[in-house]
Amino acid sequence: MSEELHVVFGTGPVGCWIARALRAMGIAVRAVNRSGKRPNLMPEDVDIIAADLSDPRRSIEAAQGATVLYQALNPPYAKWHERFPALQSSALTAAKSTGARYVSIENLYMYDSTAPITEDSPVRPRSSKGILRARMAEEVMTAHARGEIQAAILRSSDYYGPGVVQSALGERVFGNLVVGKKAQLVGSAHIPHSWAYIEDVGRAAAILGTHDNASGEVWITPHAPARTQEEMVKMAGQVLGRSAEYVVISTLMMRVAGWFVPDAKASVEMMYQFTEPFLVTSTRFQQAFRLEATPIESGVEKTVRWYREHWQ
Repeated sequence: MSEELHVVFGTGPVGCWIARALRAMGIAVRAVNRSGKRPNLMPEDVDIIAADLSDPRRSIEAAQGATVLYQALNPPYAKWHERFPALQSSALTAAKSTGARYVSIENLYMYDSTAPITEDSPVRPRSSKGILRARMAEEVMTAHARGEIQAAILRSSDYYGPGVVQSALGERVFGNLVVGKKAQLVGSAHIPHSWAYIEDVGRAAAILGTHDNASGEVWITPHAPARTQEEMVKMAGQVLGRSAEYVVISTLMMRVAGWFVPDAKASVEMMYQFTEPFLVTSTRFQQAFRLEATPIESGVEKTVRWYREHWQ
């Protein structure tokens, strides 16, 4: 049993799967959220504490004893600009205060999608959220360069998998299909898109947290070959043993929905990811740490199984 303590800020699907991966390694884990409640996916032997992580003092208290700190926070989509910078600043303060290594969980919003995305892709955001993500990432790496923390960054495309609900491949797709409704796809059903299986994200983060040589670098989670949204729906239908149908929500429809739903309004600027090919090349992580992406067929099967157990 390791004597290290790894602290995970955030208990959404990513935080839960990071904790599960760390516990599988025999590492003690503390997870922190606002409520102190334990999500279903969180292992029972993980210590859960409540803290307002936008408050640096509470973040420092929550991180006491940590050897590694994972920043897996994700405020409501419509509140990103309002809340995210303070959450990250508070987490960085906690890492600096405790001396914990820092693993930042990020997405790919800071990149253009005109070519397959790698760790070496130029930072060219096409949205206000992409600009925010780029600025936050720069803050992390600047703190590392100054020697204030030892940090590694993990980036992934859109998540799918057990426990993933708020995603393009979340409840509106798998949740609908398991109860016999049409999946709701965004943008286009026929454009190839790289998807990140949530268990792979958790394992990748745990690897970065347990390898000193990962610090100072940006890493991309292993991704299986890209598939269209229609292909994902058809695979789900095969697992369910019935025809799976879908409808497509266009950019215009999303704009109209945004008049009434804040998260829909906040999503409009990101629609290019689903109307143009959005491809990821993740060989650097796979070669460095010998972690392969979960095959899409296996990931879809596990996702459908989870939704069958929790969504009916």
